[in-house]
Amino acid sequence: MAFTGNYTCNSFKTGLMNGMFDFTTDTFKIALYTNTATLNADTTAYTTTGEASGGNYAAGGLALTVTQVPTIGNQTGQNAVVYISFANASWTGAITARGALIYKNGGGNPAVCVLDFGSNKTSANTFVVQFPTSGSTTSIIRLV
Repeated sequence: MAFTGNYTCNSFKTGLMNGMFDFTTDTFKIALYTNTATLNADTTAYTTTGEASGGNYAAGGLALTVTQVPTIGNQTGQNAVVYISFANASWTGAITARGALIYKNGGGNPAVCVLDFGSNKTSANTFVVQFPTSGSTTSIIRLV
């Protein structure tokens, strides 16, 4: 098993500083992975190595819908949190995955974050990645 937690990828952090990501115009995708994948904070881009298969899952995963563009929470000053959120992603059919990678589609497919499901998750009918409620303390991507 190569998943060891949830990570905001280091390449995403530097990419933000370089203007590589725009959550209002870029397309972001989510790809599913088995426990044979090696994904962590140093993951720089989408890869097919260890990618899940089955059901109607196709290499590269699905395009994500941004449901909350980057927003500043109700805090002010140095403790303000900026967050973004996505709609749930789902595939039909039998699929087993240990985790996922969110990445920008195009421009080298740079990695945004790694999601570790904690164990293998298997679906017989519909595999759903359910994102938390959008908010400064709950969204999957938050910056302080």
